Amino acid sequence: MKKFLEEFKAFAMRGNVMDLAVGVIVGGAFSSITTSLINDIIMPIVGVFVSEASFANLSVSVGGAVITYGNFIQAVLNFVILAFVVFCMVKAVNRVARKKEAAPPPPPAPSGEEKLLAEIRDLLKEKG
Repeated sequence: MKKFLEEFKAFAMRGNVMDLAVGVIVGGAFSSITTSLINDIIMPIVGVFVSEASFANLSVSVGGAVITYGNFIQAVLNFVILAFVVFCMVKAVNRVARKKEAAPPPPPAPSGEEKLLAEIRDLLKEKG
């Protein structure tokens, strides 16, 4: 049991798991920001053109059933906006990371003398 707990602790403290946990927490907080952006800024602007402040009220009755297709449209719109914002954020992070990871210059090519010395060293290792 002790070994199991040690393995679990090692797994939980690895960078990937901790990064994922932070990402989930930040993503949850970010969700409320994007929801506010959609509901409080974008939808009122769309409402000017569509004469509806929210698509959630759109529905159609078929027999005794009510199909609220407006909720679906609202969910798709929320997804598209959230995906666009995340895309922009990832693109910005990648741009910053790319600048930090400047490729190091290639090592200088060994001269003929260095090649000869390396061959001698390798031959001595084989015999030694």
